[in-house]
Amino acid sequence: MSESSAGRAASEASVSRPTQSISGVRPGRIERPTSTAEVAEVMRAAAAAGESVIPTGAGTKLGWGNPPTSADVLLDLSAIDEVTEHAAGDLIATAGAGTPLSRLQEEVASAEQRLALDTTVAGSTIGGTLAANTSGPRRLFAGTLRDLLIGVTLVRADGVVAKAGGKVVKNVAGYDLGKLLVGSMGTLAVVTEATFRLHPVPQSSRWVTVGARDAAHAAELTQTVLHSQTVPAALEVDATPDAIEVSVLVEGRPDGVAGRTTALTDLLPGSVAGEDPPAGWGRYPWDDTAEMCVGIKVTFRLSGLADVVEAAGEHGLRGSAGVGVAYVAVPADRDITEIQAVLARLRETTARHGGSAVVLDAPCEVKEQLDLWGPVPAIDLMRRVKDEFDPDHRLSPGRFVGGI
Repeated sequence: MSESSAGRAASEASVSRPTQSISGVRPGRIERPTSTAEVAEVMRAAAAAGESVIPTGAGTKLGWGNPPTSADVLLDLSAIDEVTEHAAGDLIATAGAGTPLSRLQEEVASAEQRLALDTTVAGSTIGGTLAANTSGPRRLFAGTLRDLLIGVTLVRADGVVAKAGGKVVKNVAGYDLGKLLVGSMGTLAVVTEATFRLHPVPQSSRWVTVGARDAAHAAELTQTVLHSQTVPAALEVDATPDAIEVSVLVEGRPDGVAGRTTALTDLLPGSVAGEDPPAGWGRYPWDDTAEMCVGIKVTFRLSGLADVVEAAGEHGLRGSAGVGVAYVAVPADRDITEIQAVLARLRETTARHGGSAVVLDAPCEVKEQLDLWGPVPAIDLMRRVKDEFDPDHRLSPGRFVGGI
């Protein structure tokens, strides 16, 4: 076989017909590049043909957001899956967008380090986590992915490769561009590689869990912890129809953790301390693979915790009581008017407390009858940013807020 024939064969092998859909929209074909250069080739060809492109990794959150208005190419980045650099002395690591978050954690754990980010959806990749800006209760201590990201390599909609940020924590050149891409749902550029700052793995971790009588008591317990000297690494509330629990994570040196654990059990009468996290810790209150619920993300000022728990009602919620980000699961088989009423109640309540309620995922037939994003004050600015990055609106068209 000639070199050119081999090249054509390799190219053809990277393309396949899709067997999956994106919120009910089936893409025309799947491209599976293995490097940033190949991603750039795909994007240049798509630009020349006027094709729409939807980036994905493991596909764990492919159903999030609005159905795309067009899906000519599903750009599968799962083959760009190497941890390309781990500078343990500098506490940084660089990995391809298709790298599973769990693999990055395994790699850096060899140096007793970690990316201080909860894996809220099993199997998530670096790129998917960045695109959706997912985070769990540890954001109280370490912040979100925006705070941990220090550099990215990206491919623009026209196929031009660009870099932002750097590979040292103090280098902030272009850092805002990385922040802009986090949470953009793949609508601005295709991220192929990312560099993160790491944290040492704590020598000891303990969870302290206490039951709350009601929503008001849960809010009171949360404030008690946050205003104490125990320095929690994370704080989560888990409200179900049967019970409400508040769980606190403390991490650090064994002697310090032991002392703070004792202080917490004194502060929280009836609490239980243990070395294992409570069931469901750091995970959404719905099955990762289930399509039988409407998953809603709520944000709010901490002073509104009790009201938001009350607004969730029988559906309950789980999330970071330390920063006011939680999640509600509503069964998708409920009457649509009931689902709409729950969403409206959550939006009214979170708005009163400086936040919002956004539908992350739901069955296609339910999505069609819901406003997934709700009011977005900055929508005009977001549209202008989209026009600058992707003037032809070919990257993940329609999936993001306001049909961006």
